[in-house]
Amino acid sequence: MELEDLRRLRRARDRMDREYAEPLDVPALARTALMSPGHFQRSFRAAYGQTPYAYLMTRRVERAKALLRRGDLTVTEVCLAVGCTSLGSFSSRFTELVGETPSAYRARSHEESAVIPPCVARTYTRPVRGRTRPGETF
Repeated sequence: MELEDLRRLRRARDRMDREYAEPLDVPALARTALMSPGHFQRSFRAAYGQTPYAYLMTRRVERAKALLRRGDLTVTEVCLAVGCTSLGSFSSRFTELVGETPSAYRARSHEESAVIPPCVARTYTRPVRGRTRPGETF
C-alpha cells in the first residue's frame, strides 16, 4: 500500500475517533480519504484489519463503556450519546464486543478500575472482537 494512501486512511480513521457520535457513513469517510467508497473500504480493511463500520462501532462501544461506568445515564441515553440510532443494534454489538449486555455492564461495580490511570484504563477496557484479554473472563 502506498504511503499516501495510508495518510489518507489515517485522516478518515482520525475523523472516526473524533466524530464517533456523528452519523458517519462509508461515502463520507471515503471523501475524507479522497478515495472511492469501494477502494476506501478495501484499503481500510487491508490497513487496519477491520471494516470502517467495525472500527467505528468499536470506538462507540469504547465510549459507551465509559459512560455506563459513570452510572448516571440510562442505556438508551448512552446509545444515543455515542451516535447509535437503534438500541437493539447497539446492544447486540456491545454484547458481541464486551461479552455482556450494556445493562449488565452498567449494573456491576467498577470500583476496581477507579484507581487505574485513564490512559491504562482505555487500553485495558478497549473492546476486542472475538478474543479476550489476559485475566478477563466472560
